[in-house]
Amino acid sequence: MERVQITINRAKDGTYSAYCNDHPALFGSGATPQIAKRELIETLRLVKSDGKDVAYIYPSWLDGEYELVTNWDVQTMLEYYTGIITPTALGNLAGIHPKQIWAYAHGTSHPRKTQIAKIQDAIHNLGHELINTSL
Repeated sequence: MERVQITINRAKDGTYSAYCNDHPALFGSGATPQIAKRELIETLRLVKSDGKDVAYIYPSWLDGEYELVTNWDVQTMLEYYTGIITPTALGNLAGIHPKQIWAYAHGTSHPRKTQIAKIQDAIHNLGHELINTSL
């Protein structure tokens, strides 16, 4: 199965976009990341239904099984999940001062690659723990 990398980010007007990293012209947009991703999926469905002969862009992976793998820019992800994952909680999980997480979320500072890796690892570890939790 092909893993297709997509990116979700937020525009200055507050809307979200979701696009294929290898073909940015294949995109969706909307008021939430979920709507933007649904619009992207609809775009992919329409491109596939139009076929290779008609479509302007037709990636070969559309012919097989594929899954969309979501990438976020750091600020968009932190802004979107701010009510769920607080700067204090994420800071504790990632080993980054909460004020620094807040600065990343509000765009007053941009994380280095090492900080991005710490944030990503913290989120993945939390997700893994939650998936393996029963009540």
